[in-house]
Amino acid sequence: MNDLTNARYAIGIDLGTTHSALSWVDLQASDGEKADQGVLAVPQLSGPGTVEALPLLPSFMYLPHPDELAPGELALPWTDGMAAPVVGEMARSRGAGTPIRLVSSAKSWLSHPSVDRRAAILPTDAPEEVERVSPLTASTRYLEHLKQAWNAAYPYAPFEQQAVTVTIPASFDPAARELTAEAARNAGYGSPTLLEEPQAALYSWIQGSGGAWRKQVKAGDIVLVVDVGGGTSDFSLIAILERDGNLEPHRVAVGDHILLGGDNMDLALAHLVARKLQANGTQLDAWQMRALTYACRGAKEHLLADANAAAWPIVVPSRGSKLIGGSIRTELTRDEVTAFITDGFFPRVEASARPAVRTRAGLTQIGLPYAQDAAVTRHLAAFLARQAGATAELQGFNGQVNPEHTFLHPSAVLFNGGVFKSDILAQRVMDTINDWLYMEGAEPARMLEGADLDLAVARGAAYYNYARRGGGVRIRGGTARSYYVGVESSMPAIPGMEPPITALCVAPFGMEEGSELELPGQEFGLVVGEPVAFRFFGSTTRRQDRSGDVLEFWGPDELQELNEIHADLPAEGRTPGDVVQVKLHALATESGTLELVAVSREGLRWKVEFDVRSAPDAQ
Repeated sequence: MNDLTNARYAIGIDLGTTHSALSWVDLQASDGEKADQGVLAVPQLSGPGTVEALPLLPSFMYLPHPDELAPGELALPWTDGMAAPVVGEMARSRGAGTPIRLVSSAKSWLSHPSVDRRAAILPTDAPEEVERVSPLTASTRYLEHLKQAWNAAYPYAPFEQQAVTVTIPASFDPAARELTAEAARNAGYGSPTLLEEPQAALYSWIQGSGGAWRKQVKAGDIVLVVDVGGGTSDFSLIAILERDGNLEPHRVAVGDHILLGGDNMDLALAHLVARKLQANGTQLDAWQMRALTYACRGAKEHLLADANAAAWPIVVPSRGSKLIGGSIRTELTRDEVTAFITDGFFPRVEASARPAVRTRAGLTQIGLPYAQDAAVTRHLAAFLARQAGATAELQGFNGQVNPEHTFLHPSAVLFNGGVFKSDILAQRVMDTINDWLYMEGAEPARMLEGADLDLAVARGAAYYNYARRGGGVRIRGGTARSYYVGVESSMPAIPGMEPPITALCVAPFGMEEGSELELPGQEFGLVVGEPVAFRFFGSTTRRQDRSGDVLEFWGPDELQELNEIHADLPAEGRTPGDVVQVKLHALATESGTLELVAVSREGLRWKVEFDVRSAPDAQ
């Protein structure tokens, strides 16, 4: 684990879908809740041969043609004049005009269970002559860039000797968590700690308040973190407990992995602009639509962030000789963007609303599994309804859950993600939540002030590593889900009937990091010397299950099937295919990943890796 005793700095890395960032806390200069904290300005190419230090590193990678740029035009301060991978601001801007060479949304692809995330698949629509990279490689490149930028700025405190935390969506499953950790190891991070992004946002808010957070929340509060970033919508609930006279935040629930965010909004705006152009007789092809989408991203970011900006120009490269001037020009207005995104992505719906599910076509292009319903507010309503009893057994909350309430009532809301730079969008979410609360006779929720929407996650990650050393406020919670392994029943073959599956709880909700649990009860037969597989499930709602509990029945919304666990376990002197009697242990690592360990009667241990292949290798 990268928690070095003599580390000078706690470093927080926000590996984002559209932007990445690095923040630090000077461990030697900090005291109590007063953390000496800063943000690294990241040197990066903003154009050929031009290096700028910017607070954010856009999470984009550009794959130039071999003759497109000279090596000197790709040099960075730490490359001694040699060419470096094109990531950051230049990758984003140059890729907007040549999207078939632009790698984007690598983080979303990293969590996509239906593709081989180690395979060179990005950009997905690149022609054969364009080199492709894997989601894992792209993520590694962004992390490497941040590490090298740090070492250039602080040569006296090498990155490898600092305590590093990398953030992930709370909704990441074990396979996506392990892949993120692997990308960090590949980038030379050692074994960093992983932290959920909504928790990091709350840590940042706590640290940034200078101690005043205790005046904004009180014991008995339930804080809803609404994090809408470039690729995902992430929801978390954090209850405020009082222990020994001190307030203690306690994470009680996280939402499902919802691929719905700024990327969806950019695409929606591109179609809005395309319809305007089509009405004037201009038809765009697929290549131009990609370029238009990136142009709309820039327009959205400027228009939502700047209340004084009335419009933003949109330029799309020409592909035909009939077009005059070599490009297509139009504009998006602030009113258009605000109304379109507000009504389309944040409609005012009732608390009973649920995301729409449509019948899908039998054939589909290979792409990200985006949410079928674009309304963030419907997904939020479903999340709060599923968590109606989340605080029922929590100390200080006993007896406060009203069985007549149809959803868990938050008392405060913390926003995170660049989407909420628009006060209009944040207020729309607040108004919608408070409509729901009013209809059930509850007090309105309040918005927590002072959130840093761009840098909160990186800042919070650095502060978390400081807090773990006893220097600040710590959020409690453990694992965000209960985890289960499917066990196939032993029964005679029956025509047309598969053997029933039971679900064995291997890690209960809230299992503390750094702990190991032996599953009580029965032993299992473990096949060694050849590949084996386990079905794997997770639940964000079943808090009462304990390690070793066996579920024979469960509701459709209680357990979600995740990736299969694949293992190729050494025979350890036995014949390949032998079955060894073992007990299972679950280990919640300090770095934030989950492992299964099979232990024989003789004490031999087999680690069951979370293999992230979409399917076992063909035999």
